[in-house]
Amino acid sequence: MKNILFVALMALFAVGCNNDKKKEVVSSETEEIAVNYQSFGDKITAENVLNDAEIQERFKSLKPGDTLNLKFQSEVKSVCQSKGCWMRMDMGEEEAMVKFKDYGFFMPKDIAGQKVIVEGKAFVEEVSVDEQRHYAEDAGKSPEEIAAITKPKRTLSFVSNGVLIPEVESPEKQ
Repeated sequence: MKNILFVALMALFAVGCNNDKKKEVVSSETEEIAVNYQSFGDKITAENVLNDAEIQERFKSLKPGDTLNLKFQSEVKSVCQSKGCWMRMDMGEEEAMVKFKDYGFFMPKDIAGQKVIVEGKAFVEEVSVDEQRHYAEDAGKSPEEIAAITKPKRTLSFVSNGVLIPEVESPEKQ
């Protein structure tokens, strides 16, 4: 009887030990980071935004007279220092001149270097010497740099109906 009781206790102990093992659960949770944006112009969203390679490919395929409705994110290279009425955005080997629909809104003058989202119409145009000089003056270029502009230039252009600028969290909020 002792042997049977001993074997039964050992069996219960063995089963009990197996049940105590914790099952590891592999979790594939991803943490979403909410980004708040300052919105300018028409209300737009941060969804379905073309990346750098996609937007560069779309601009390459444009010919003078073509227009495309696009939404993309890229780095701001410069902003009009008079009013914030235009900005130049990185397009790889080129830059796109971005103006704002109906001159209806302006950008902060200190956003150069930030990635922003713009939505609107993309096209290619030829910019006259006078217009290039005007933009150079607005950008704060030297008189020598302005005088060096002597021929029209093919440019990538964009008329934006809305812009989203990511809000930078201050250290106090973190």
